[in-house]
Amino acid sequence: MVQEAVFRVDDLRKSFGPVQVLGGVDLELRAGAVTVLMGANGAGKSTLVRIVSGVYDRDAGRITLAGKDFAPSTPAEAIRAGVVTVHQNINDGVVADLDVATNLTLDRLNGKGAPLIFNPRRVRREAKAVADRMGLSIDLSASITDLSLADRQMVAIARAMAHEPKVLILDEPTSSLSSAEADRLFEVVERLRARGVAILYISHRMSDIRRLADTIVSLRDGRITGVFEGPELDYEGAVNAMLGKKVSAGEIVVQTATAPVLKAENLQLAANSRPFSLTLGDGEVVVITGLVGVGKTALAETLFGARQPAGGAMTLDGKAYAPKTTRQAIEKGVFLVAKDRGENGIVPGFNIYENISLPFLKRISNFGVTNRRGERNLARTQIASLGVVCRSERDEMNTLSGGNQQKVMVGRWLTQASRMLILDEPFQGVDIAARRDIAAKLRASANGRATLVFLTELDEAFEIADRILVMSEQTIVGEHRNAGINVDKLLAEIAGQHQMVG
Repeated sequence: MVQEAVFRVDDLRKSFGPVQVLGGVDLELRAGAVTVLMGANGAGKSTLVRIVSGVYDRDAGRITLAGKDFAPSTPAEAIRAGVVTVHQNINDGVVADLDVATNLTLDRLNGKGAPLIFNPRRVRREAKAVADRMGLSIDLSASITDLSLADRQMVAIARAMAHEPKVLILDEPTSSLSSAEADRLFEVVERLRARGVAILYISHRMSDIRRLADTIVSLRDGRITGVFEGPELDYEGAVNAMLGKKVSAGEIVVQTATAPVLKAENLQLAANSRPFSLTLGDGEVVVITGLVGVGKTALAETLFGARQPAGGAMTLDGKAYAPKTTRQAIEKGVFLVAKDRGENGIVPGFNIYENISLPFLKRISNFGVTNRRGERNLARTQIASLGVVCRSERDEMNTLSGGNQQKVMVGRWLTQASRMLILDEPFQGVDIAARRDIAAKLRASANGRATLVFLTELDEAFEIADRILVMSEQTIVGEHRNAGINVDKLLAEIAGQHQMVG
């Protein structure tokens, strides 16, 4: 029996200036069913969610809830109508300055029907009821700022559940949760499904998708590229539709490592993840690919000393390597171009040469006095080498385009010799020309170090890699030399249909 389509999106369109983000999206959510939405970075998922939840206005298209037009102008309107969203950014779902109890009942304390007098006992009583329904065992008097990221996520989800929604949108809800916490969330989702709630679940985690999905919808470049349903869901087909059909091996001269640089034995990223081993060699460019949330950034941070592994051991040039801080990693010659250049990379108010020299000021200073001429010379070299479009090295970073900012971030870590260079999604938010400039520079300078690049997009991987490794569920599940790759096998591994290796 096909469930009723309680929520429909027809021909939804949205542009920001000349850039079309949604180009005619059709989507339906059925009562008592979980629809999983998959899409790569930039596919338009966040824009779709923000329109549905009342954050953005649409340019065109129609949305209906239970057969009636649905056009919320604010998130509060969407919530009152019964459409509740738990955003990927946890801070959108909690108020950091308040305690857990107030957060769980916050929406009842504001708006229509709110009590005129604040009653702490009533707040705590209602909060406990919400927490109990969710299976949330957190001190209700604790401040949100004192909670772990996972606990904040659980509070945000519990707050959403308190609305008893008709439609619930969960955007990457398990990204910060442990296995046990995720299991609690799944139990709640199952209860809501049984009560007839229509659920849109945005995720790339195959374990989540296999457990929950009734339907999978693939989104690419602002359009629906596949809808998969039935008793046996086509997970590989959904991934292929999400990534696009233009998947082809690259045309580069594949290099073989001359000597091992980094070795990891039985490395374990989390207490409940499967250990794996890894060898990265001098002169080769290795790409680790996989869907969002499979552990790529966690591995990058582990290698760079930003987080500690749950188990295993590493060596660098044959010597024990266990950095406790990023500074220790840098001192050993291990550098990281971080994923989010806005939060972890650039200093907008600094100019280009100041941004490039920032991690290495001690190396270019004499008795605490920075060598400004040396700084500018380093910057000019990288500007010319990477083709940074600017007037001079004195330009402030916030005057550059995103692609040129990214070139500066890569150039920063190429000014000094390294033994291992790690790049986490280095092509994120850059155009094709900038991507190819960066890829060419990384390959041309690869001798003398191991280069490890974390990428979600396969087209990008084929353009730069000598070897491609596949991650799934925080472990390595496949390895391919970038020559005559069996693309179907690679896609199957990405989709989670694999035999464990390592």
